[in-house]
Amino acid sequence: MNPVTNIALAAARAAGKIILQYSNRIDSLSVRAKQRNDYVSEVDQMAETEIIGIIRRAHPDHAILAEESGGAGESEYEWIIDPLDGTTNYLHGIPHYAVSIAFHHKGAYQAGVIYDPFKEELFCAERGRGATLNNRRIRVTQITSLSGALLGTGIPFRGNQSLDRYLISLRALNRDTAGIRRAGSAALDLAYVAAGRLDAFWEFGLNPWDMAAGVALIREAGGLVGDLAGGSDPMRTGNIMTANRHVFVEMVKRLQPHLSEIGAGQVSA
Repeated sequence: MNPVTNIALAAARAAGKIILQYSNRIDSLSVRAKQRNDYVSEVDQMAETEIIGIIRRAHPDHAILAEESGGAGESEYEWIIDPLDGTTNYLHGIPHYAVSIAFHHKGAYQAGVIYDPFKEELFCAERGRGATLNNRRIRVTQITSLSGALLGTGIPFRGNQSLDRYLISLRALNRDTAGIRRAGSAALDLAYVAAGRLDAFWEFGLNPWDMAAGVALIREAGGLVGDLAGGSDPMRTGNIMTANRHVFVEMVKRLQPHLSEIGAGQVSA
């Protein structure tokens, strides 16, 4: 296993321990709103500090992009961290949240780890070596059509996001599917696509730390990741779509007539 993957695994487990430690005393936590309907707790900050500390001890010269503390350092080696994806779920006692850590170098994600501490599920990807869940190989599903497919999504909830634009995509993609799930953690949704639990996923307005580790997982699990227009760089716009090759192509075709209304190429606020 790549040394950076071991660091990511150790950091994810350490953060997960902190998250679980406080999960039964949510009422005692200090919580503040970053913006409307978007919260950060003491646990987010403690978990992020723990992750950064582990990385810094091993690689003090690497750059870090983290949700709560932002960017630090300049290097071709970069760690992208979400210490607790699904904070709102966590604060409401809904056991669906995760730690997300990715390592980026030479224009590619070399490693990605998503850890669900409540279910003790550890998703891991290494470039060129595949993706695993608790050390067992995972792959995206082999379904060949959106007909009968189970999709994951995220519904816009912040003031700077457009529900109307999202509803256009929902109407286009929902037809003939087996259903759509909105679980509240983009990182876990992406991990579930990699593991074949969801056939596809799309969402507007995500940040790099929401997507990075999931992108690494899906690509190593044989899936495609792009933006809503089918482009290969969801990090630029924050709008992501992912599935196996067959379903991805069908999603692109369904959204194609609506791209100007959706604003798929616009950079999300």
